[in-house]
Amino acid sequence: MKLKVCGMKEITNIWALAEIKPDWMGMIFYDKSPRFPSNLTPQDIQSINIQKVGVFVKEKKEKIQELVSRWKLDYVQLHGDETVEEVKRLKEAGLKIIKVFRVSNKLPDDWGQYVPFVDYFLFDTKKAGAYGGTGEKFDWTLLKDYNGEVPYLLSGGVESNDIPAIKELKLEKCIGIDVNSKVEISPGLKDLKKIKNIKKQL
Repeated sequence: MKLKVCGMKEITNIWALAEIKPDWMGMIFYDKSPRFPSNLTPQDIQSINIQKVGVFVKEKKEKIQELVSRWKLDYVQLHGDETVEEVKRLKEAGLKIIKVFRVSNKLPDDWGQYVPFVDYFLFDTKKAGAYGGTGEKFDWTLLKDYNGEVPYLLSGGVESNDIPAIKELKLEKCIGIDVNSKVEISPGLKDLKKIKNIKKQL
C-alpha cells in the first residue's frame, strides 16, 4: 500500500521525512489551517524527491494553477465542496486530482459524477466545520460498499495500530492511506518514528 503524509510545514521535518520515502507529501494551502506552510518557500522543497500534493479548500482555479506552477506540485487535493464542473475545469487544465469525500454514516451518493475527472478519491471523516485533520475515524467497513473503478486513499485518524485492521478489510480499490494528525507532535510537525512504523507495516 502507498503512504501519503499530509500537513507538512516545517522544513527540517520535511527533509527528515524524505529519508523515510513516503509516496506523497501533502501541504495544506488553506490559510485557516494550523498546518498552513507560512514559513516555507518553493525553493525549500524543490530537491525533495517525493510526489508533492497541494491541499485546497474552496480555492479558485486560477489560484490553484498558480500555486501548482510555483511549487511544482504533482497533484492537487480538493478538500472543499467543489462541483463536478469545477473539478472538470481543473482536469482539463492538465492537473492530477485527488478528490476528497467526507464520510459520516454512509458513503456519499455523488462520487460517481466525479469519476471522469479525478485520478484518486480520498475518503475522510466528516465533521462539522472541519476539512480534515480531525484525528477522528469513520466506519471504514462502509468502504466495502464502494464499487467504483477509481482507486482511493483511506484517511481519518489513521495510526500505526490501525494498519492490520485496514489490511484485514481487503478493500479492493484502497491503494493506500493518508496520515496526518495521529502522527503529529504538534500541528504540522510529524513524529517520524510513528511514520516509520506505519511504512514498515504497509
